[in-house]
Amino acid sequence: MKTKFGVADLLIILVLFGVVAATLYPFVYMLAVSFSDSTHILKGEITLWPKGFNVDMYKIVLHDPRISSAYINTIRYVLVGTLVSLIMTSMGAFAISKKELPHHKLFTLLIVFTMFFSGGMIPTFLVVKSYGLVDSLWSMVLPTAVSTWNLIVMRTFFSAMPKELEESGKMDGLTDIGIFFRLVLPLSKAVLATIGLFYAVGIWNNFYSALLYLRNQDMFPLQVVLRNIVLQGQINSANVSSVGGDNLVVDDALKFTTILVSTVPILLVYPFLQKYFVKGVMIGSVKG
Repeated sequence: MKTKFGVADLLIILVLFGVVAATLYPFVYMLAVSFSDSTHILKGEITLWPKGFNVDMYKIVLHDPRISSAYINTIRYVLVGTLVSLIMTSMGAFAISKKELPHHKLFTLLIVFTMFFSGGMIPTFLVVKSYGLVDSLWSMVLPTAVSTWNLIVMRTFFSAMPKELEESGKMDGLTDIGIFFRLVLPLSKAVLATIGLFYAVGIWNNFYSALLYLRNQDMFPLQVVLRNIVLQGQINSANVSSVGGDNLVVDDALKFTTILVSTVPILLVYPFLQKYFVKGVMIGSVKG
């Protein structure tokens, strides 16, 4: 059976191609500049392909001790933060998915309320400081450990599970905690993977918490180091002056290179995990 291809379809395709081009062009341009010689950058000859191909900028960035340290810090924050967030979110979602929970509606209302109103930056900082979490790994993990949206999505998923599953567990002598860990979690891999990826990407891109709670530069995550280099042109390398004669051009190339080094890893991971995003969110939205 032949499908009709009209003007509206053509317009949609053109718009989508435009969106793709607008999204990809900055990355392609930064990639071209980062691999180009400073002379060609100065003349404005770089478009979509590098000229005077070299990897000097990458040598400078990767030899900056802050970059390697920031990578390690960010990976630590992502691993610990994602684990803590998944544990807290899944346990909270499982609890409020039970309508027999005393004051179920009140607890749900209080949780949803936080999506629209918060204590603010200063009160939150004072709370973190009062617990002695400033300048520690936990200051990057605990204040943002639970996302209300992710908790609601996971609660919806748990609400759709058959009641017979829990009843069979209770007949076998399992407590609510046993049912959660032995029955519910093994059947929730899709939504756990989805929410875990949301948390991991959020922590990877998080620099706001670091600006508030971290004072020790050795604990800065990758995004803060990237911000310092891009906004202030800071780079710790003795080889900068030997790369090119124009400091402005070198600074721009270094900024683009640093951005790519910081963002490419998470961009390369996402396409392989996209199916978990779609599957997990769709499963969690079957029942309201």
